[in-house]
Formats: sequence, C-alpha cells, structure tokens
Amino acid sequence: MRVEDRIRRQLSEAFAPSRLEVVNESHRHAGHAGDDGSGESHFRVAIRADAFAGQTRIARHRAVHAALGPELMGRIHALALDIDG
Repeated sequence: MRVEDRIRRQLSEAFAPSRLEVVNESHRHAGHAGDDGSGESHFRVAIRADAFAGQTRIARHRAVHAALGPELMGRIHALALDIDG
C-alpha cells in the first residue's frame, strides 16, 4: 500500500475527520536531503477533526504522529501539518 494511502487510512480511523487532505510532495524534493528515491518521502496533510478541539498545537502534532505510528513516521522524511479542531 502506498504511504499516502496508509496516512489517509490511519488518520481517518484515528480521528474521523471532517476534512482530510494528503498530498505527496516528494517530487518537489527530488535530489534534496531526505529524498530516498522512493517518491514517498515528503507529505503535506490538512486535517480538521473535533478530536483536536481544545488541544495545543504541539498536542495536535503529537496526536497525529502517534496515530501514524513509529514505523510509518520512520519512512517519512518530512510531514507538513495543518491541523484544526
């Protein structure tokens, strides 16, 4: 399964978001640091979910990282997050 699909599935299961956008931006970083040649190293995620209401920015980021898990986070070089509750 593609990393993009795994991100989408795991965040959907964890947060039941009202909005979820997962964009693979790896092509924009080809040849740069962190590009492993897989085409699946750099992602941008926009997510809106009631689960984030009242959380600090850091808590929201930690929650997303925890939902993705260490194995998937270990495969991603860069993850830009836009999180709203």
